[in-house]
Amino acid sequence: MRHTPGLQGSRVTTTQGAHATSTQGAHATTQGAHVTTTQGSHVTTTQGSHATTTQSAHATTTQGSHATTTLSARATSTLSARATSTQGARATSTQGARATSTQGSHVTTTQSSAPPVRGTQGAPFGPLPVQAKKEEPLPPATSQSIPTFYFPRGRPKDTVNIDAVITKIERTFAQFPHERARMEDMGRVAKACGCPLYWKGPLFCSAGGERTGSISVHKFVAMWRKILQNCHDEAAKFVHLLMNPGCNYLVQDDFIPFLQDVVNTHPGLAFLKEASEFHSRYITTVIQRIFYTVNRSWSGRITCAELRRSTFLQNVALLEEEADINQLTEYFSYEHFYVIYCKFWELDTDHDLLIDSQDLARHNDHAISTKMIERIFSGAVTRGRKVQKEGKISYADFVWFLISEEDKRTPTSIEYWFRCMDLDGDGALSMFELEYFYEEQCRRLDSMAIEALPFEDCLCQMLDLVKPQNEGKITLRDLKKCKLANVFFDTFFNIEKYLDHEQKEQVSLLRESESEGPELSDWEKYAAEEYDILVAEEAAGEPWEDGYEAELSPVDQKLSSLRSPLAQRPFFEAPSSLGTVELYEYACEDEDLQPS
Repeated sequence: MRHTPGLQGSRVTTTQGAHATSTQGAHATTQGAHVTTTQGSHVTTTQGSHATTTQSAHATTTQGSHATTTLSARATSTLSARATSTQGARATSTQGARATSTQGSHVTTTQSSAPPVRGTQGAPFGPLPVQAKKEEPLPPATSQSIPTFYFPRGRPKDTVNIDAVITKIERTFAQFPHERARMEDMGRVAKACGCPLYWKGPLFCSAGGERTGSISVHKFVAMWRKILQNCHDEAAKFVHLLMNPGCNYLVQDDFIPFLQDVVNTHPGLAFLKEASEFHSRYITTVIQRIFYTVNRSWSGRITCAELRRSTFLQNVALLEEEADINQLTEYFSYEHFYVIYCKFWELDTDHDLLIDSQDLARHNDHAISTKMIERIFSGAVTRGRKVQKEGKISYADFVWFLISEEDKRTPTSIEYWFRCMDLDGDGALSMFELEYFYEEQCRRLDSMAIEALPFEDCLCQMLDLVKPQNEGKITLRDLKKCKLANVFFDTFFNIEKYLDHEQKEQVSLLRESESEGPELSDWEKYAAEEYDILVAEEAAGEPWEDGYEAELSPVDQKLSSLRSPLAQRPFFEAPSSLGTVELYEYACEDEDLQPS
């Protein structure tokens, strides 16, 4: 038997080759605890591991060994203490504890007479180096395939047989001399491609026919095959046919060849062949109406997403079915063009195709307030630099103005007048801005010997009408949700329409706004009434208010006075996109404007 001195007066006794060792810096403290191991078992802990048992708790170490404390026994290891034993019995005890072990027998520690010494960190033997725990390998990550959900050029269709379409096109070209198609042949080619008839112009130009006068079957097939492989819906195909190389959007000039073909070949516009100087006027009007309705971002660029959300392609398909183009009132109506152009001609007294603020103020017998006219010419809703430099707007800008003035319920018109009234551009109409415009209305009513409603009372009425979400300001979203936005706007800057609304009860106004069915829009009603008046004046030969005869009708043979260098201008200058202030900064909050 051999005695080995323990730490701080403890005595460790081993028999029959058993080994008891206190490791450097490691402590195991027991205070009256009884630790018993069964025969042949080991008490083993891994290097650097901690073992702590609470009162009446069971503590189990690795490698199949067990350490059990009796009920009321307490075994506590001090901070950073470690108990390490190897196979064949190794026991470590401190603070006066006596450990006796025999091979295959019980190992019992009893409390000595010496007072217990609290184990401390940083024993004189130094810290035990810590061995990093070996990490178990993680199970392989399960990958989940997310299907594609973004299709900027349309969702691919498995049912499209490109080879069958190409074969049909080649058979169509075989009917033409030398297998080359001219512009007059493109109607059959468009049908072979499965496109509406009036896609023939874009198809011809996209294949290079505008430069050569005809296109070969090989060149057309190569162009159309590429489109079928990359564009998977009507909107993407139409944009690809009209856009400039390297672009993914349409600007105003891109529509000119398409609309020129409509003017040249649609039966409802046959009379325009004798008045070619009106082609550019009609085309400019239609282009502005397209961008007014389709380009909801006000960017001057029509994207595939905007084209999908609009009804423009449906109207293009209707051109083939509807011989009376005036029935297509959304974009192509000649009667609507006639009304817009006549109204502009009345204001443009010097006929330079530009009007200034004084000219525009005469619209509808000075119905619009001076402050609003100034806002229109401030650049808030007009395009190009001529407005800021020369104080004039073009015919293209006038198209937007007139449609917005006569129909203040559409999303674009609400945005148009909201921009004009938002003086500071913060995206909300404050009470100060409303009072700024209402002051002139009060002065004009006083000059007409009509008692004006105090601003406080008017404000209460408008807030009840709009019901803004946030008290003290009116946002664009509030006005779009309001079904009487036209009443709101007219109250602040159109004296004639304000008086008309005052004569009607709001109940009747609301009933009109909520009427269902194919009800004509305010713009369609206005255009129909004005066209009848203009036709009646022309038939009676009555002069216009500015002294000019009604010589604008292409049916009328008296066109000589309108033939001028300006009339020979092929197309109006395409307006650039809006300047410094972008409507998108207002967060238009239009539900149909979310990315698709």
